[in-house]
Amino acid sequence: MSSELILRVHGLKTYFYTFAGIVKAVDGIDLQVNKGETVGFVGESGSGKTVTAQSIMRIVPNPGKTIGGEIEFEGRNLLALTESEMQHVRGKQIAYIPQDPTTTLDPVYSVGNQLTEVIMRHQSASKKYALAKATELLRSVGIADPQIRLTQYPHELSGGTKQRIAIARALSADPSLILADEPTTALDVTIQAQILELLKDLKQKLNVAMVFITHDMGIVADTCDRVTVLYAGQVCETGTTEQVFEKPKHPYTEALLSSVPSLALRREKLSVIPGNVPNLIEPPSGCRFHPRCSYARQICIDKDPELESIGDGRLVHCHRWRELELESAVAS
Repeated sequence: MSSELILRVHGLKTYFYTFAGIVKAVDGIDLQVNKGETVGFVGESGSGKTVTAQSIMRIVPNPGKTIGGEIEFEGRNLLALTESEMQHVRGKQIAYIPQDPTTTLDPVYSVGNQLTEVIMRHQSASKKYALAKATELLRSVGIADPQIRLTQYPHELSGGTKQRIAIARALSADPSLILADEPTTALDVTIQAQILELLKDLKQKLNVAMVFITHDMGIVADTCDRVTVLYAGQVCETGTTEQVFEKPKHPYTEALLSSVPSLALRREKLSVIPGNVPNLIEPPSGCRFHPRCSYARQICIDKDPELESIGDGRLVHCHRWRELELESAVAS
């Protein structure tokens, strides 16, 4: 795996301007991805994972707006590009795999039409070449009888097949970075496992970098080289998967790890994180996790901690990380 940086996000802020107030969905997020590695982006629903991916792609829906920070991809500032310039990046250099492919596959066009359109748009290829490449792409993602599938429409396909087609579409222009937004959420457990194995195999074969967005720490352990833990639009901590699982430094990470079901702990009750993700129109003072944190002290209420570098490439957003001995997930 290369240590050459492909994506750097620093201080990213994306807010939604609603009638109820300003929703600070992403509020100062930092993220780095090296060539050929998979970075897990993990946290509960509402933590800012999907909005971060949309911000990188510059497809934040109204009334959202990216108001600050930097997004540097292969040395270019994406926030400074025109929409026309961004269209050459989006889909070609950075691809997106959605949570639910049903919402992004057009029901009135065949699979073949949708794949060949992407190939022809980004590679200035002939229809004949595009059809041949689409056939090969479907074969590469494990779809049997690809020529038949190319003639079918999304409503004729199972959820697992549609997700494989969404992955094939993401690969169609040979991107160097893929943003995978909870790509197994809408699938049953056996199909989830197949899709995860497929993504791991493709990453190894193509040496493509990937940001894997999930709320499942088990998936992170299985697929990711490094992990960034998000809470309420901010980074809690980041490190290699091994570092974070062996020695978590933030109480929220410990809580996420302890809530993962384990056969080793089957006689005990499953841990839950008390309370809910806060209202991001009026987030809590100080550390946003303090209302749900059993380790919180007055400083956690009064002051927002810095996102601090603690060595070995790790970042932590907690006042008390030096004094806390948090529970490891390795035993379980």
